[in-house]
Order: sequence, then C-alpha cells, then structure tokens
Amino acid sequence: MTALVDLDAATAETLHAALGPESQVFPSLEALRRHLDGQFGEDTVVLGPTVDLGSALALAQTMRVSRPSLAVILVRRRVDTSVLTDALRAGVFEVVEERDLAGLTSSVRRARDLARQLRDTVSTSASSEKPSTRGKLVTVFSAKGGCGKTTLATNLAAALADRGRRQVCLVDLDLAFGDVAIALQLFPAHTIADAVPLADSLDASALASLLTPHSPGLVALVAPIEPGTAESIPATLVSTILDLLKQQFDFVVVDTPPAFDDHVLAAFDQSDMVALLATLDIPALKNLKLTLETLDLLNYPRERWRLVLNRADSKVGLAVNEVEKTLKAPIVAQIPSSRDVPASINRGVPIVLDDPKHPVTLAIKAFAENDIAAGSSTPGDDILSELRTDRRGLLRRKTKT
Repeated sequence: MTALVDLDAATAETLHAALGPESQVFPSLEALRRHLDGQFGEDTVVLGPTVDLGSALALAQTMRVSRPSLAVILVRRRVDTSVLTDALRAGVFEVVEERDLAGLTSSVRRARDLARQLRDTVSTSASSEKPSTRGKLVTVFSAKGGCGKTTLATNLAAALADRGRRQVCLVDLDLAFGDVAIALQLFPAHTIADAVPLADSLDASALASLLTPHSPGLVALVAPIEPGTAESIPATLVSTILDLLKQQFDFVVVDTPPAFDDHVLAAFDQSDMVALLATLDIPALKNLKLTLETLDLLNYPRERWRLVLNRADSKVGLAVNEVEKTLKAPIVAQIPSSRDVPASINRGVPIVLDDPKHPVTLAIKAFAENDIAAGSSTPGDDILSELRTDRRGLLRRKTKT
C-alpha cells in the first residue's frame, strides 16, 4: 500500500485518484508517522506539494536510516536543480512534478517493484538451506579507455540476468565518469555516494534501497552524479558493498575506470573472475600485457583471469593467435564489431535484450554462460589476500596524514 500526505484536500484527492485504491490519505505528517509505527510492511510514501519541503526532507532522512526499504516520493509544483539535489542528499526515492500524474504512478510502481525484489531476496536468503552460498562477482577491466568496458559490463549483466532467470546487480565503480546510468537510460534516485552516511550501519536492506531497477532480474548501483564525490567514497566501503551484494545476488558485475586505483583493487579482492578487455590495436594490447604483469605482481590467481577481445574481427593486420602468443594467455571470448552496438547504446537498451540473435549478443551470451555461469565460485584464500595487501602498496596512492 502507498501512504499519501497532502495538506490540501483537493490536491490530496487528485493524487489519491491517480494512485488508485491501494493508496491511503493522511492529513498530516504526524498522522503518517503514527501509521508507519505500526505498519512495517509499508513500502511507499508520497508527500504532496503542500507538505513543507524541510519537513518532507527531514522525514526522508529519518526513514533512510530507520526504514531504508521505504521509498519516499516527493511531489512538487516545480522541480529544479536545488530541489533535486536536496532530495537526493536526504534519501528521497524520486521527485515528481505535481502535473505529471503518469510519472507519479510510474515512480510508485518502481518503488513497489524494488520493495518486492528486496522482500523476495530476503525471503530466499532466509529460507535457504545453504546460508553460506554466495554469488559470483565479475569485474570488467581495461587499463585503456575506449575498449568498450561499459558496453561489455551492461550487456554481460543483462545476459546473466536472462530476463529474470537470475538476480544480477551491476555496479558502476567508475566513480568520476561512470556511464552505466546513461547506457541503460536509468534515472536513479540514489547512487553509491548515498552509502557514505550509512557506512557504519550499512546492511542488505539499506543497500537495496540505493539500487535502481532496470529489467527483470537486473538492478544497478550507479556512480555519483556530482563531480568530486568519488574522493568521499572510501575503498573499505566499496569492499563492504560488494560483499553485501554477493550475499544477495546470483551475480555481481562491476564496471571499472581504466586505472588501478583503490576502488578497483577492492573490486579485484572480491572478484571471482576478472574479465580483461582489449581491442586489436597495439596500445590496447600493450596495456593488457602490463595489466597481466601487474596482476601477477599482486598475486591475483591466473585461473580467475578471462581475456576478452572486443571488435575482434577488425582487419588491422593483427591475428588473434599472434596476440595469444604475445600475451602467453588464451583469448576466451571474441566479440565482433557492429554499428548496431552504439545504436543500441543510444537507445539505452543492451543489445543482448534488443536483438537476441545478433552476433554480438551470441558472443556475449556464450561468454556469460560458458565461462562465467558454468564455472563454480572460487573462494578467496586468506594467504593470497595477505600477499595482495602487502604488494598493493606498490600501486596505492599515498594518503595525506
């Protein structure tokens, strides 16, 4: 059910009519609070345009900590950047203009879908006979930009989700320039930056409230929308987030920036598999070779590496078998080039969903099923973890004291 508050009776009636009979109107925030105290199954609250903005944001901030699975939707007569920024910081799920009744119903539906996914996940976890079962984390990485990391990560996540057959979370760890939200045409109410104030009390339900649903079986934790936010997100928090997600999802796919920074190293530590991406050009292959040497230096097990060649059919005078000899490692997946890929990105639909029979789709699905889903998760080894921690100092940026 959806709880609705507006101080104007006519406005409340209009919003109530748009939301349907499953909504209940309350005359004040105090009445709403008394209702929420006894109704822990409530998943959505709509605060109308006559509710004071400061009071609405205060309620959202409180619910963010005490009831993280409860979505607070704010309705305003006019939505501007200032309102959106304040709402995001307070933990509001979405902000909708008063005249956009269709947008309001869509927002409520998204909130309910997310709440249902959370309940299903918690229920499945609670009833599982093997509580120690954990999902597999796959990190997509390339030390060179422009190789198609985000394209592979988004399509790989969609392929693994397989239209709801599995539960998959896609994490955008390119905290400064992440493109997952744009590539999937998502309009997130929350980002990974919203986990920072919850760091000390972050749990599965709180983290679930920060996720943005995309399609059946697929949700995303997107990168911050404000510049400079990346510096406020510690690598330890990233480790906690990824660990929690592995407990709740069948697969976690991580998109990364082209750099060995602390956040990427935290993802590597949690990874059951690392998809190392390159294209058939000398700079990309040079960087891939340096990446392999760096992973060796950091003692990441070679059996977790998967070398993927994007735009593998490009006629540029380099043969795949020669590349394998140079790298001394096999290429496990070759993804062909196609103009349909950037076209699908512009539409905001992964090509694996847009065209299930496309050659690019078939290549990515083969990689997902044969090399990722078919393999068993390899638990982390304590000794290797210690070795990685010791060696990591060679790459870690020095922090100011």
